[in-house]
Amino acid sequence: MIPRIHKQGSSTRGLLNYLFGKGTREEHVDPHLVASFDSMAPDPGRDPSATKEDLQLILDQPLHLLDEGQRPDQHVWHCSVRAAGTDRVLSDEEWGDIARRIVAATGIDSGGVDDAGCRWAAVRHADDHIHIVATLVREDGLRPDHHRSGQRAQAAARLIEADYDLHRVAPGDGTAAKRPTSAERHKAERQGRERTAREKLRETVRNASAGAASTDEFFDRLAADGLLIHKRIAPSGDLLGYKVALPDDRNKDDEPVFYSGSTLAPDLSLPRIRERWALHAEAVTEGERKPVQPALPPVTHPAFARRRAAAAGWQALLVIDHSDDGMAAAQIAAAGEVLDALAKSSAAHTRAELREAANAFERASRSHVRAVHGHDRAMRQAAHDLVHSGPALGRGEDGATTAMVIDMAVFLAITAANWHARRHHHQQAAAAQQAAEHLRAAYQAAAAHPIAALRQRGQRMAPRIRERQADLLRNALPELAERIQAEPGWPALASTLADARQAGHDPAALLADAARRRELDSADSISDVLVWRLRRSAHLPAAAPENLQTTAARDSQHSPTPAPATPPPARTSNHSSRRH
Repeated sequence: MIPRIHKQGSSTRGLLNYLFGKGTREEHVDPHLVASFDSMAPDPGRDPSATKEDLQLILDQPLHLLDEGQRPDQHVWHCSVRAAGTDRVLSDEEWGDIARRIVAATGIDSGGVDDAGCRWAAVRHADDHIHIVATLVREDGLRPDHHRSGQRAQAAARLIEADYDLHRVAPGDGTAAKRPTSAERHKAERQGRERTAREKLRETVRNASAGAASTDEFFDRLAADGLLIHKRIAPSGDLLGYKVALPDDRNKDDEPVFYSGSTLAPDLSLPRIRERWALHAEAVTEGERKPVQPALPPVTHPAFARRRAAAAGWQALLVIDHSDDGMAAAQIAAAGEVLDALAKSSAAHTRAELREAANAFERASRSHVRAVHGHDRAMRQAAHDLVHSGPALGRGEDGATTAMVIDMAVFLAITAANWHARRHHHQQAAAAQQAAEHLRAAYQAAAAHPIAALRQRGQRMAPRIRERQADLLRNALPELAERIQAEPGWPALASTLADARQAGHDPAALLADAARRRELDSADSISDVLVWRLRRSAHLPAAAPENLQTTAARDSQHSPTPAPATPPPARTSNHSSRRH
């Protein structure tokens, strides 16, 4: 159940006209009162003899008892309370009780402490929500104490959910991005937009900041995305802040509607974004100065950028698990940038789910734990490389390394969810879990072709070679061997083990290390996870060799300057000149 305190207004009659009207799209059905301050307010919805003017005069009576100079300009308090889509339909009596509990919790009504509360009425015009309108002058002429009414309403809603057995909403901590106002939503509906200008701008600014290395690059990306930009400059010439607007989002005077970065999201203000760019040469850890990761050379090939992102992601997992909260929070925030960059540069068949994953994870990237930047350099470099290497084609090595990095991202989202859950960051944990589900769907789309090709290679192997790989699996992972061999992806893992041996590696050692690297219980397919871990750590081509041959000509048509997809195969010291 979501209560929302709207901006205070100056016209009780104007709000009542909307609440008892047909709605902007004829969506208001049977508007009527379900409760009021004295349970006797006139109901213009169901009482033919009552009018909206009658209800307005009753509600505003305490206001008119004051001298004109003492009346507050913004005297209309407005709160909407909406049930979850999965909740049962509540009765009028239940909604009336909910309205009484909300106005008592927020200070609008005295809750029986005295008889000097504000006058209010609750209007229902749909099955799933009500609106509460109140006049912000008490019966004794004083102003009500409704400070922090939003937080107080949220606390009351959590109790109401428990009492009515409704969907439990995770409690917030004040770090969420501001939701669109009702006026912004109605404007988007009138203009036929799926999202409000605020939501569109937030996503665009977030994407522009992902992997950006400087103020100039950030603003160049915003301009390239077609946004109007207004920079706030100090008399000294220093840049203090910025505002952005959509070119076609105008007010009644036909002027662009600008939003500052901080009003889009707490971490999109210019100072907070600049913190990401301040990748110090040294970082302070436990009172000692230690060097952070050195700068990595830039990459220009999508497949190599995805490999680097996967490697950085696995290192981030270790930091989240074993470092202090500030460093872990920085890695989680950087993970959000990697997801933004991955969605922006992905092929069409994975783009929608990756965008949903990035949008969901945005909530998980902020909490009251202050991120300590510096050691997250590899992740931010990975985001930068993903953007600057250009869009992936979705097939061949590009497509396979996309599956590889998404596989890593699933574990990263789950790890972030567990980290937040242990610290009782309920909304962030839920958001990270939601992102993991979208990433799983994106993985299925990205991995279908490369895993199928690897699986076919495994199925075509000679029986004695397949049995050798099965023996290796049983020796290296005896507890998991039976489950892995029963999975559809086992032939792909078998062919990967053969590739590792052919490249000069010890496949048993690689397999044991890959299994130890991260838990496997949350994996939908253990064999798929091990395939990508082995192919990354052994520097094997992500796509099957046959697949690379058949797609090389097509991919070259889309890439004017083809580059090697992967580094040369690495060899262990014990197998430097030996082939199997």
